[in-house]
Amino acid sequence: MSILKNIGQASRASNLPVKTIRYYEDIGLVVAPRSENGYRQYGDIEIHKLRFVQRARSLGFCVDDCRTLLSLYEDSGRSSADVKRLAQKNLDEIEVKIVELRNLREVLVHLLDHCAGDDRPECPIINDLSGDGSSGNLIRH
Repeated sequence: MSILKNIGQASRASNLPVKTIRYYEDIGLVVAPRSENGYRQYGDIEIHKLRFVQRARSLGFCVDDCRTLLSLYEDSGRSSADVKRLAQKNLDEIEVKIVELRNLREVLVHLLDHCAGDDRPECPIINDLSGDGSSGNLIRH
């Protein structure tokens, strides 16, 4: 039999902030039963689910995918192909983000390389951000 924990203890046991646990409950991702006085009571099952979600989130799965993964986890008749398909979708999204981040890095490196970083007002970084090639003095009071 599991020892029931309050939300603070569940937070420590799952390594998740209390606010995150409350959010997961609000959206119905991991719901703990409540005592007669209305306090959440987390048992081993809920703590395990919180850890499961925390690990899935750390691997980049969105909340909706975590919901699906939890559902698959709880389904003993699941197909591993369904789990793999979801993981592959997540990996594909990560690969796209990596390409986007590399592109951002290239642009920033280019801008930094072309900025004198001195006392003059001319700055290619500001010019690029302004999008018009001007000196970037677009702030109006």
